[in-house]
Amino acid sequence: MPKYVDPDARRRIVVDALFRVVVREGLQRTSLRAVADEAQLNIGSLRHYFASQQDLMRFAMQSMLDRVGSRLLERIERIGDLEDHPRPEQLQLTGGLLAELLPLDERRRAEVTVFLDFNTAARTSPAFADLSRQAAEGTRKLVRRVLTRLDASGALRPGLDLDMETERLTALLDGLSLSAVLHPEILNPRASVDVLLAHLGDLSLPVEAPGSAH
Repeated sequence: MPKYVDPDARRRIVVDALFRVVVREGLQRTSLRAVADEAQLNIGSLRHYFASQQDLMRFAMQSMLDRVGSRLLERIERIGDLEDHPRPEQLQLTGGLLAELLPLDERRRAEVTVFLDFNTAARTSPAFADLSRQAAEGTRKLVRRVLTRLDASGALRPGLDLDMETERLTALLDGLSLSAVLHPEILNPRASVDVLLAHLGDLSLPVEAPGSAH
């Protein structure tokens, strides 16, 4: 009988191998052969997923979006209503959620590397424009959702322009990601998180000390 192959397990193996090769070689120089060798698979098995370099790059980007999106949804569900948490905890939870977009460990570093390489290619290739735009819009939607929830819970300073703050926070996340991937010796994971939390703190109302006058 033919050996049964779990397609989901095979896909995870391929994605993990693909990400490792991208981190070492760069997405545009990653070949089907290199990914097959990394995954210890026959190259014919990989052609089940993609038949060209373009298919490979789109597969990498879509896999990255799927992975990050799944983790973000899980975190949002675990957090629940922000109003159920004290204000300092609200900012910590929000920071932890947004930190899923930063290269703070090997897994997220691989994802951010795929993201950066893909968007570099998308700048001059219309074939990748849709996924690049999807990623950019998805980040902004997440940031806007986070800020809206903080605002509804009363954690943010009154009068903030949430459209403007969405762009500012998105730009901060993009900048931290780029710097941390290119120069990890300058911007380490702890510093990245500290900068993110400091920015969220600047947007929030100060926490009154116990027993302070109202």
